[in-house]
Amino acid sequence: MGYVDNNLMAGEAVIYEAKITWMNYLPSVFSIIVGVVLVKLFGVFGYVVVVLGIFSFMGAFITRWTTELVVTSKRVIHKTGLISRKTIELNHSKVESYYVEQSILGRIFDYGTIIIHGTGGGYNPIRDVDSPLRFRNKAMEIIDTYQNR
Repeated sequence: MGYVDNNLMAGEAVIYEAKITWMNYLPSVFSIIVGVVLVKLFGVFGYVVVVLGIFSFMGAFITRWTTELVVTSKRVIHKTGLISRKTIELNHSKVESYYVEQSILGRIFDYGTIIIHGTGGGYNPIRDVDSPLRFRNKAMEIIDTYQNR
């Protein structure tokens, strides 16, 4: 956790961290497998599909590696990006609610989208979060614990 560790406020500690699901790798792995089959059938076209699958896999890896989603003792922080960076940081007092969306595959493999509603109409979707219901529950527990101090 580079960004979060470098940007904690005085007295703030990371309480819970979530990850992006491993399911992000599946489309690229499928593409590579299809490409290998196409190499046997069509030659050069198959190599193109394999190379595109490898680039897709690298993109999924970078996304998973550079995404940070944490609940601290004071804030909820979501950071994405390797070269360019996008961050969403909400103080506990500014979080109004959490909304979790899961598809059928998301329910089976336990991943989904978390939408954080902030006061003032903030709407912050975070896609492909591993165990989104656990994140929501932990975040709500942490916010409740630290607001009632």
